[in-house]
Amino acid sequence: MAQIAAVSASASTAPCAVQYELEMQAAPAHSSLGLALGWDFAHHGLRPPVEHLFAASPLRQGWHAGSATFGRRTLRAHRHTQMWLLLRTHAWARGRSFEEVQLTPNYLQQIDVEHCPITRRPLNDRAGDNAQRSVDRVRNDAGYAAGNLAVMSRAANAAKGEQGHAQLNALAQSVARGPIQRIAGLGPAEWQRLATLASFVTELTHEEAAQIPLAVLPPNRLRLFNPIQALQALVTRQLATPGWSQRLARIEALLPGDAIRADFNRFVLALAPRVLAVKELNDAQQIRWALEDAWLQPLLQKRWARFALQLTPAQAEALVQRAAAKRLATVHVQRHADAIATEGWALERKGFNGRGLAPLH
Repeated sequence: MAQIAAVSASASTAPCAVQYELEMQAAPAHSSLGLALGWDFAHHGLRPPVEHLFAASPLRQGWHAGSATFGRRTLRAHRHTQMWLLLRTHAWARGRSFEEVQLTPNYLQQIDVEHCPITRRPLNDRAGDNAQRSVDRVRNDAGYAAGNLAVMSRAANAAKGEQGHAQLNALAQSVARGPIQRIAGLGPAEWQRLATLASFVTELTHEEAAQIPLAVLPPNRLRLFNPIQALQALVTRQLATPGWSQRLARIEALLPGDAIRADFNRFVLALAPRVLAVKELNDAQQIRWALEDAWLQPLLQKRWARFALQLTPAQAEALVQRAAAKRLATVHVQRHADAIATEGWALERKGFNGRGLAPLH
């Protein structure tokens, strides 16, 4: 409605004609998406959300057409199939871009987690519950696309809203200093995790990225825009699995010069004591949290910054690639060329699909 009102105000001589023209241009493309979505619900034998079952809904029409075609000959649907369909519905209803090639039920299964990375509470699928599982577009000016998504609780997603790294970081600093200790139900540590999460998909200067504590490890399949943070995550993850000392020694050998190697060792000596606690933990989730919490120590942050600021972004990226090539990374590392890193993110449209607005009812 805001778009229509703005155009009407600038064309006051014929507001009705302008509004009618916008509706005629937007409806067919948007309707085709709804029809396809309803068809896919039927193909998997699933019922669409009740709010989209009004008579004029393209989604309902597609669902009825698909149901008549497939009958009981439907595809097997699992939990992530339903999540995929509901996420597409959410995007469609809000005019958000949804990349359909890589963003599949299998992809959602790969990024799914059992605990919210922000609140650290177990997730569930109870509608309306604060701990309900939800998929967040980490970068709000991009659409639903591979590399821009993280699973978190409904409460954390709502608190984050449309805020980017700078806003989230300011909130984290404000809550940490008091006197208000919680905003939107989140405390200082939780706001810091949100700020760190947003920083991964935000183009920052090397100097700024090098001084961000790793308050939350990057979720699976999230794309990291800042090479120094990729190196930070790669080094930190070493301590989660046996053989970390040998692997870190081999990474140290890749560094360009004795001075920077000495600073790397000082950083490891600040991080390594956390391993003593991690060794007592058998659960991978507990280990992950212990490593994240280690980054809250000022000494660790100081030593990392001293080491990291001696590298250039190109050197940091080369280190990650060389470590991965030598199988020193504990997770799969995949480099995306700049030209395709944000393919399907719809950044040129601020994350909207450009195919019209959702039908009102």
